[in-house]
Amino acid sequence: MLSSIVDAFKVPELRKKILFTLGILALYRLGAYIPVPGIPVSDFASQAFSQAGVSMTMLDLFTGGALSNFSVFSLGIMPYITASIIMQLMQGVIPAVGRWGREGEPGRRKITQVTRYLTLVLGLINAIGYLLLFKSPQYGVVFSDQVPEVVTDVVIVFTLVAGTAFIMWMGELITQRGIGNGMSLIIFISIVSRVPAAIYSSITQTSADMGMAIAVTVLIVVVVLVCIPLIIFVERAQRRIPVNYAKRVQGRKMFGGQSTYIPLKVNSAGVIPIIFASCIIYFPAQLAALFNVDWLTAVANAMSTGWINWIITVGLIVFFAYFYTSMVYNPEETSDNLRKQGGYIPGVRPGSPTVQYIKDVLRRVTLPGALFIAAIAVVPTILFYFTGNQLIQAFGGTSILIMISVALDTMGKVESQLKMHNYDGFFK
Repeated sequence: MLSSIVDAFKVPELRKKILFTLGILALYRLGAYIPVPGIPVSDFASQAFSQAGVSMTMLDLFTGGALSNFSVFSLGIMPYITASIIMQLMQGVIPAVGRWGREGEPGRRKITQVTRYLTLVLGLINAIGYLLLFKSPQYGVVFSDQVPEVVTDVVIVFTLVAGTAFIMWMGELITQRGIGNGMSLIIFISIVSRVPAAIYSSITQTSADMGMAIAVTVLIVVVVLVCIPLIIFVERAQRRIPVNYAKRVQGRKMFGGQSTYIPLKVNSAGVIPIIFASCIIYFPAQLAALFNVDWLTAVANAMSTGWINWIITVGLIVFFAYFYTSMVYNPEETSDNLRKQGGYIPGVRPGSPTVQYIKDVLRRVTLPGALFIAAIAVVPTILFYFTGNQLIQAFGGTSILIMISVALDTMGKVESQLKMHNYDGFFK
């Protein structure tokens, strides 16, 4: 792997993309420590956010600590992810939006534009909610009185919304001019940035016995390292449907006659079900931040931890695994392409039987993949619920799956670039 990294920096075009990506991610992390104007930084960090509930703590995890700093990037990438979920659902509900999804590049541009506007609207709602929440008696944050309070409120809300727009712009820049998916990398770096603090917290707070605390921390890290190969194995696992091509004679040449396969990934949705499910689960926390109602806060905390959270998480992950797979994979189109190219699945008649066969295989393959990522996401959450170890929360199944999936996707992008220049990639 080290030689592949060296080879990547030997290619000028690839080196520029990697450095550009790292520069944007560094800028994002810098923004997580720049507080909004008028906020009493020391009081907020030491007093206000120390009273945060479970739901707010999880939201802070996905912002890389920006929320606990009340920085310009406090809203994080969640408004954009929520807007993307809404647009994905609308493609199956609103016919006009569904047609955009089938129009190719022009349709995708329309969907992207609407997603951007929706992100700003959601960011505005979240910004107002956080402002009202932190000014409430629950947190009691007192802003600077050197300017009128309404002016401070407007500046804070504008800064938070502008921060969300800036994050969205940086993510799109990475996707267009860097390496990998920009939004996924921003989530990746947000989670990774919390790991060192979680390790320190595990060592110092797990037990009064320092030796026992270090042993527990080392055990958690070892278990995580053991689970990583298993997760990678499932992420790369495929169900291959054999395909034969009939022989065709054109002039004096013969075409076809070879055999190949249709690769169907066990986890074809990747980390998307985890991200979508997390956004849905923590949406009540965002509503609680907006309205600051006791019963809504209680519901948000209940959905963020405990057996209610575990059941909802499993159900949503399985649902989004099937939903996203149906969005990105079209059996009708695959069957039609096979028919046009003279291909067929052995033992299955062309046309509707082929479509139904592919649907059945997809249905059977998606279920174990969905249950696997659901188990990886829920089991560490259960352990954290009974132990309270911060490292388990930072190294939770959701975090591990996101980190591994994003890392594999990014490495795959770098490998494809290396192969274009006759270099060996990461995967041998």
